[in-house]
Amino acid sequence: MFRFHLLTPDAQYPDDAAIERETAGPGADWIIHRERQPEVIPADDWSRADALVVWHEMPIDSDVIARLDRCRIIVRAGVGFDHIDLDAAAARGIPVCNTPDYGTSEVADHAIAMMLNFKRGLTSYHRELMASPQDGFDHARAPLMGRLRGRTLGIVGLGRIGTATALRAKAFGLDVVCYDPHVSRGTEIAVGVRRVESLRELLAVSDVVSLHCPLTDETRGMINSETLGWMKPEAILVNTARGAIVDVPALLEALRKNVIAGAGLDVLPTEPPAEDDPISIAYAGRGDPLTGERLLLSPHAAWSSPESVADARRLAVETAMLCLTEGRIRNLVNNPGSTPMAAAE
Repeated sequence: MFRFHLLTPDAQYPDDAAIERETAGPGADWIIHRERQPEVIPADDWSRADALVVWHEMPIDSDVIARLDRCRIIVRAGVGFDHIDLDAAAARGIPVCNTPDYGTSEVADHAIAMMLNFKRGLTSYHRELMASPQDGFDHARAPLMGRLRGRTLGIVGLGRIGTATALRAKAFGLDVVCYDPHVSRGTEIAVGVRRVESLRELLAVSDVVSLHCPLTDETRGMINSETLGWMKPEAILVNTARGAIVDVPALLEALRKNVIAGAGLDVLPTEPPAEDDPISIAYAGRGDPLTGERLLLSPHAAWSSPESVADARRLAVETAMLCLTEGRIRNLVNNPGSTPMAAAE
């Protein structure tokens, strides 16, 4: 019986691929590594892999793809695929697929939670009460406290997660506007939100801005010193998408100069940040007055829950095995010259 070899070079789970082995079945052998650098993986592991199931810890660049002698598919166990060289894979005839149908609820919940944290003052109160349960027992110690009902939430990217965030925001009485030049017109009508025609228009009218767009050449550094200047001084920025969409030094400067009021970041351009990274310096020793008051950071955790992790693992393997066993494909994100037939969704 022919056996498939599946390689995960950067596994993000502690067990011995229990979900992956169960999902793939007895006809698959797994090669599991937990590395960040491709050169650490033995050359034979790359060359004999029939499929890659990758996370987001290792670049899958042209050098890696050149080592794949048998690979028929690369599947990202997650949504973002900016670390995979799509063109290099396409040139080798290797389809690249992602796993868009996991974590949607968690990321939308996280974006709303960051907004609520600022507007209800939770980390501000926590910080003050940790310093002194007596002196900190003061409702006026939350600088960004305010009513949400009637305010405007601007969503950049009305895909699955942007839509889920919009629906949650409407339940809080927020007026939701969206900017997405790539989503078909009328989508905003189905969701029940207003569409604006430019990023500048969205930033100008929004009290809270939530980013839900992919990292592309178009969106890299999209939130910078110029575009931050288009926002209201009392506005809050939330990023649960990709770190490099935001120019972090420019954001910190905007916060210090009161160009905007607050920012919640789940993602950073470099993860984890280096010790000399501006965001690390802002957080070091809890001495910076921004942290916990006007700047909130979480460790790329918006997607995370036990259920979401299990979904990502299972769905990614299902996609790989669908290609290997039936020659069908789903969630294709590149354009190889010759691909298996599309799977019915």
